[in-house]
Amino acid sequence: MVKRKMNVNSNKGPLKIGIFLVALTWFLFTLYQFPKAAINIGQLSDWMFLTDTVGVIGLSFRTVASFFAVITALFFLLGKGLSKTETIMSVRWIILGEAVFFFSLLPSGAWGFVRGQNLDYIWFLIETGIPCLVASIVIPVVLIKLFFELGSNKSGKGAIKWALISLTAYIFVFWLDNTVNWLYAVNIKGIEYLTNYPLNLLSFVLTTVGLLALTMYAAYFSKKSFGKSRIAELNLKRLGVIVTALGLYFLVIYMMWIFFGSVGGWGAWYQWFLGHNMHIWLMSLPLVGVPLLFYKKK
Repeated sequence: MVKRKMNVNSNKGPLKIGIFLVALTWFLFTLYQFPKAAINIGQLSDWMFLTDTVGVIGLSFRTVASFFAVITALFFLLGKGLSKTETIMSVRWIILGEAVFFFSLLPSGAWGFVRGQNLDYIWFLIETGIPCLVASIVIPVVLIKLFFELGSNKSGKGAIKWALISLTAYIFVFWLDNTVNWLYAVNIKGIEYLTNYPLNLLSFVLTTVGLLALTMYAAYFSKKSFGKSRIAELNLKRLGVIVTALGLYFLVIYMMWIFFGSVGGWGAWYQWFLGHNMHIWLMSLPLVGVPLLFYKKK
């Protein structure tokens, strides 16, 4: 019996550590971005002031949510301290904070439609308005549904279903946001920005095709998993593939910039991905995804 218990603990160990490190990365990155965003609230127009202010408020909710995630993951890592009810309550607060963060993008989405009056503003609509509007509606809707499905009196089926739907929705939003920013960069720099620089072309394909394929695979996996009432019933290896691939997308593109710099010159793509992207911390996801690939159910 002792031997079996040790095997179970060693099996869960890398996954527990990965979850804690991802939560910590999320918190530290958000904690860094929050005061930075607060200091740099734009004053050039009423719309800029509104979108920046509301965005900072939303970022404050994400900061709190990520802090809750660290504390919850720490208790999970140590294997003691939180009951099932307390864990669910903590996860619900994390989800609520995320929902508020994405909902705070709504003014930015509205601003894109208000400015869409000529060619330059149409690109502002494409690059900012549409992705912000979609993210501010889709993500809060699925997260709030998940929030209620995680009630103490609910069965596990609804929670797992909407957790998987939320995962798919996240990847779709990442695909849309990064794709339109790449299209905007190509519009400014010209198609030569891709054809003359293979690394830019690789980044473009990973974004427009890779993330879309991952979205479709996540949707397929989610639909096939509907009806499961326990996490242990899921195909954790396939879930690990999705989580790892999503993290590698951010990691590969960031490392390409670390080693090769701004290929083709600094432009809208690098300005977006490195300067305004609130999701770079997701490059830590393989710390969870890889243990899931090798996790053996006990």
